[in-house]
Amino acid sequence: LPETHGITFRIQINVKELLDTDVLLKLLFHLPVNYPSTLPDISVNSDQLTRAQCMDVKNKLLEQAKKHLSEPMVHDLILWIQQHLKYVIKQSATVCSEKTTLSKGTSTEDGIWMLLLHLDHMRAKAKYVKTVEKWASDLRLTGRLMFMGKIILILLQGDRSNIKEYLILQKTSKVDVDSSGKKCKEKMISVLCETEVQSQHKRFQTFEVKEYSTLDELQKEFETAGLTALFSEFVPPLLK
Repeated sequence: LPETHGITFRIQINVKELLDTDVLLKLLFHLPVNYPSTLPDISVNSDQLTRAQCMDVKNKLLEQAKKHLSEPMVHDLILWIQQHLKYVIKQSATVCSEKTTLSKGTSTEDGIWMLLLHLDHMRAKAKYVKTVEKWASDLRLTGRLMFMGKIILILLQGDRSNIKEYLILQKTSKVDVDSSGKKCKEKMISVLCETEVQSQHKRFQTFEVKEYSTLDELQKEFETAGLTALFSEFVPPLLK
């Protein structure tokens, strides 16, 4: 909303000696008409700080502003944050690291994701398999390409961004041939599951291509990886 009342101004300040890096703070003060008897609106941005840290800086500035109510305060607030930024950030960093140690129990690694794909068929199997292996290795993904009867599954683990990248490659590259032997994109692919890796899941160390002669063998592969639930939810329906 455009502010019709009061004045707004932006200030950029460089705060030194914070973990040996300069922090460029972009401060936006909106002074309402009856400032300084009303507090200014403040917004804080910085490329060097997280969103949470910017919120902390803003809240601390507002706390300070209350102490200066009814006297011009912007200049004082700027001086205050230049002197105190490192303490504000330090505080928010310790809060942050306490939180992460608490959640360590639930997720082993930040942002390791798992993807289970079902392919309808592979006409040019050897070439297709090579392509999948190359993508997995380029994107540092581990897991399995699994064949069991007519069922073809790709199970991948890795950074979430790399998993997303893999999906794009899989959907946009010419990976197979059509019935007349022309190269074609993969149209018959379904994403069965895309989820964060939990602590009870085992991490695959490598990417391997495997053939299974029975459903039991396939199920054991999932069980070994701590993925029994994933198996029973998604694989049996494929046999119908």
